[in-house]
Amino acid sequence: SLHENPKRKGENIMKITRRDFMKVAGVVGAAAALAGCSGMAPGAETATSTAASTAASAAGSVAAATGSMELSGPIQLTFAAQEVGTAAYNYAAALQSVMVGQLPSGSTIDITTTSPGGVGAPMVVNAGEECEIVMSNAGPAKWSYEKSPSEYDYGGCTEIACIAGGLGHDFINIMFTQKFVDATGYKTFEEVVANKYPVKMVIKKNGTLGELSAEKVCEALGITFDDIESWGGHVEKTGGDAIKSGLQDDLYDMTIDHIGKGQSNTTELCLTHDMFDVELNEDTRNKLCEMGYAPVTVEAGTWNKQDTDIETVGSQQCILVDANMDAAVAYNLTKAVCENKEALATAVASLEYFDPTIAGGSGYTGCPLHPGAKAYYEEMGYDCD
Repeated sequence: SLHENPKRKGENIMKITRRDFMKVAGVVGAAAALAGCSGMAPGAETATSTAASTAASAAGSVAAATGSMELSGPIQLTFAAQEVGTAAYNYAAALQSVMVGQLPSGSTIDITTTSPGGVGAPMVVNAGEECEIVMSNAGPAKWSYEKSPSEYDYGGCTEIACIAGGLGHDFINIMFTQKFVDATGYKTFEEVVANKYPVKMVIKKNGTLGELSAEKVCEALGITFDDIESWGGHVEKTGGDAIKSGLQDDLYDMTIDHIGKGQSNTTELCLTHDMFDVELNEDTRNKLCEMGYAPVTVEAGTWNKQDTDIETVGSQQCILVDANMDAAVAYNLTKAVCENKEALATAVASLEYFDPTIAGGSGYTGCPLHPGAKAYYEEMGYDCD
């Protein structure tokens, strides 16, 4: 682990198992999947009366335990991000600033640059492998939690939990070149698939959410990249600049990505080349939602010459923590995020879309909520299905 656990230095830190917490607080449903031993985050202390005081007043809900969510001593945590200057680092810095303000005096949250990005992020926080907090996306969190390593490269992460989702407005973006539309008459990807047209597709490299999203769109339509190749088409995987230039030069017919408004390469592409915005049909979108995405409307004017709204889906950013994190710590981190939206949106513009009232919903969390986060949402009367 990047952050040394004081327990290894022989410090006497009280341990409270999540099994005990759940028994006392009456946690049911999705939270019950988060079984296992839970301790304080490295360096943390908690009131010795936590379990005892809750036992006397539990009423079948995690919210019944919120009276014991007060922290009595400094907390030390590690938040894994990507390189300085990346969107992931900016998110982490904004969240760190509000989280520390909610924790006891002397607490620290160290930001590292060890996160592999949203797709692989569950791996580094699973059971506190390299950190206690990381940003991911709801889809990858769901796949990592539910699938085995043999089913999914980043699977087997059963010791992750979410404290808040819906932190952004990213979406699956599908575009055809106007030249392709004029030549074929196709305006939907469903038509391309139904006619097994030998389309030339260009997407992001393996391991990116853009590449995974393109794969999921194909899966929703019952095909694979190999099927496209078998029709005489081609799927090229490359970097963002090469995608932009290849479409500008009409070397490719289409692209599928997972991006947000203002993404530089797509913005430039639409300003310099005639592109056609593609909308997936409702059935395809519903299948993607079953896979872990959530509905998103791409408003008219998002891209140059986009005159109408486009209905699509997206996998929004979510905050994952070690499932063994103490409930009181998770509760206070959740409270900090949900009650400081204005400060967060000032630091990162896309956080303007964050809605605390739905941040605990399963469509935005990917994996189960941490019991401490669930306690906060229940206390506030917010969605936490």
